[in-house]
Parts: sequence; structure tokens; C-alpha cells
Amino acid sequence: MSESKRQSRRALIKTAAAAGLLTACGDRKSHITPQEAAPVTNLTLPPLTRERRDQFTPDQLLVLMKEGNQRFREGAMITRDYRAEQRATANGQFPGGVVLGCIDSRAPAEIIFNFGIGDLFNARVAGNVVNPDILGSMEFATVLSGAMLVVVMGHTACGAVKGAIAGAKLGNLTGLLARLQPAVAATAFDGEKSADNMAYVDAVARKNAELMVRNIREQSKVMADLEQAGRLRIVGAMYDIGSGVVEFVM
Repeated sequence: MSESKRQSRRALIKTAAAAGLLTACGDRKSHITPQEAAPVTNLTLPPLTRERRDQFTPDQLLVLMKEGNQRFREGAMITRDYRAEQRATANGQFPGGVVLGCIDSRAPAEIIFNFGIGDLFNARVAGNVVNPDILGSMEFATVLSGAMLVVVMGHTACGAVKGAIAGAKLGNLTGLLARLQPAVAATAFDGEKSADNMAYVDAVARKNAELMVRNIREQSKVMADLEQAGRLRIVGAMYDIGSGVVEFVM
């Protein structure tokens, strides 16, 4: 790329960053390769405002999350000024989505999707299970606060899933792991069904994400109504802790 084209590209991306957008959504997509992103990795994106968030559809926000994960995997992440984001969101927040993820320290949603402070609601509990408190939190995030995308994100090598498969019992964890048993029972798998078989563990984690999406729709009428009206999308996902890839399970 010539220097003049590089400068033009840099100016274009800076303009997009100033608007709070990295990529055009919908039918037109602007993918940035690591080579093109390298000269501008010092860019920062401001937290979402109500006006910028409400320009998106749920499907467009999902595209942004997919592209953020691609940047994460390729090492072309947009730099985040967390202190500036903290100050910018001190008087209000307008996140576009909510991620229900596992408590696992290797699966931080904002980093995996290259989002910043104020961009996502983040609910985390072992095994990314749905319960009344989680549902209430999601209803706050979507119905009251305007988030338009719910992602239930399981991950590979999940300790909670392994515990559920093994029938582990430990204090309050026993009741939590019981919420994973429907996924254990529903997982079709041709091979050894044990907590020592990581392929089986991952299959159960995927099934659990699918079932939790179903539980959200069945147990929260207000979110199900939003989805029916096209104002919300609820999807499952699996994060591979080895590759960094998030695969969405529609």
C-alpha cells in the first residue's frame, strides 16, 4: 500500500472511530486486515451513546461482535483507553448487548470481542446457567436499558460442565451443577461419555448453551416478546479457549 493510500486509509478509520463505528454493517462490510490495522492500533473508540447504539439492529450488532472477535484472534485489536471510557460512562451507560458467560477467567467477553467499558452488559456464572436472578438482570439490560442482543456463551474445557458430568457435589455448587444436568442428558455423543473426555465435555457445553437460549425464551415472556417484535436477538455461542474463536450457535 502506498503512503498516500495508507494516509487515506488512516483518515477513514479515524473518522469511523470518531463516530463510534469501526465497520459498516449490513450488506456492506469493511474488514480490516492486521497489516492495514497496524499503523492505527493507537485508535480508541468512545463508549456507545444512546444515539449510536440505536442506529444498529440486533443483526448488525452481532456482526460487530464477530468482527471484534476476528480482530482479537488476529492480534489487530483496537486499543482501549479504559480511564477515558470510565470517565465517559460515569454519568450513564448504553450497552448494545448482554453476554451471559462462564465465570472462567479465560473467557472475558469484552476482551474476546474487543469491546470496551460501557459497550456490553456482562453476566457471569459457572456454566453460564440461567436462573431467576440472571433472567431479571437480562430483563433490566434489554427491556429497561435497551440492549438488543443476548449472547449465551459457553466455552471449551469448562470445569462446571466437567463437574456436572462427574456428578460432583460441593455446598452451593451442587445446586448450580444440577442446572447443567439437562444438557448432559440431551447431548448425543458417539464415544466415551466421561468428564475425562474433552470432546464430550465440549459437546455438553455446546448443548448447554443451546438449552439456555431456549430457557431464556421460555422463562422470560418480556424478552421473548421483544425478540418476536424484532427488537432483540437471542443466540448461543461457543468460545474455544485454545484458538480464541467464538462460534455462534443460531
